[in-house]
Amino acid sequence: MYYIGLDVHKKTISYCVKDAAGRVYQEGKMGSTRRELDGWIRTMPQPRMIAMEATIFTGWIYDHLLPHAEKVKVAHPLMLRAIAAAKKKNDKIDAGKIADCLRCDFLPECHMASTEIRNRRRTLRYRNLLIKQMVQMKNRVSGLLMETGVSYNKQRLHKVGYFAELMSTNEEVNESIRPLLKLSREMICRSQKLDYALVSSLERDPLLKERLRRLRTVPGVGPITALTWALEIGDVTRFTSIKQAISYCGLCGDEKSSADKVMRMPISKQRNKHIQRVLIEAAKLAVRECHELAVIRARELERGNPNRATLAVARKMVCYMLAVERRHQDFVPAEKFSRTPAA
Repeated sequence: MYYIGLDVHKKTISYCVKDAAGRVYQEGKMGSTRRELDGWIRTMPQPRMIAMEATIFTGWIYDHLLPHAEKVKVAHPLMLRAIAAAKKKNDKIDAGKIADCLRCDFLPECHMASTEIRNRRRTLRYRNLLIKQMVQMKNRVSGLLMETGVSYNKQRLHKVGYFAELMSTNEEVNESIRPLLKLSREMICRSQKLDYALVSSLERDPLLKERLRRLRTVPGVGPITALTWALEIGDVTRFTSIKQAISYCGLCGDEKSSADKVMRMPISKQRNKHIQRVLIEAAKLAVRECHELAVIRARELERGNPNRATLAVARKMVCYMLAVERRHQDFVPAEKFSRTPAA
């Protein structure tokens, strides 16, 4: 078996090929294009395993090389840095160290979702960017009105009818900001239409349709929460326990223990920020729909920390969704279970 380490960059890829004994078979550099990858892979010895660090460019390279190797692995960049830290660092050394980690089975491998899931996840994340920009534009409209001393109804400002009425009848609206307000309103309307189109296309997708329907039976889970869970989590079988899923979602704190001292730190930054944000927002609303979740929140509130109460509800929602995914059946609330009499 030959072990190939790749150090991937925007324009170039450095590679190092080693045999099972650790002897360097070949080293070099090539361009980051499909054409050069095709020419390079034909010259590599077989059988071979390939490893690379997770970057923004990793996805297409992983898909392109997968048919040409026994295995293609992707390393977690933070953990790899801890293993392969050195005083001297360059692309050639990095590629060699990745090859060594692969050869010695020390590579901190991270999960690579299927191409189908990654393609759909890209659409969802683009939608998240769109919503962020739309909110910024709405805030800018409010800012322009406040800067010029225009009185307006905050709750109705972004309604189509009220905005048109404000522009036509309110004499306080300065002529200098009218073009900016109209342009901002057009961008908001365009973003709303694009948001609807993106979400609708994902909801109608045959790969996700049944899975989304099942997830939405969980209390507090709407279309965006279900989509985010399905596309950010991907294959739920990669989690061997509920604790792993909760940790991935960023709903627990760091732990730093030494000897007899155990220190619990704030919420960890090593998490999937997209699913974390959606679950936190969903947990705030889920207590209105589910008595069990309301009880959990009330119990935590007695300890005096509302943020911990929200986290407890979000963790319980992860348990519910994980159970629904694993059993391939709809969620059934506890109060609807009928107890069978003992024989």
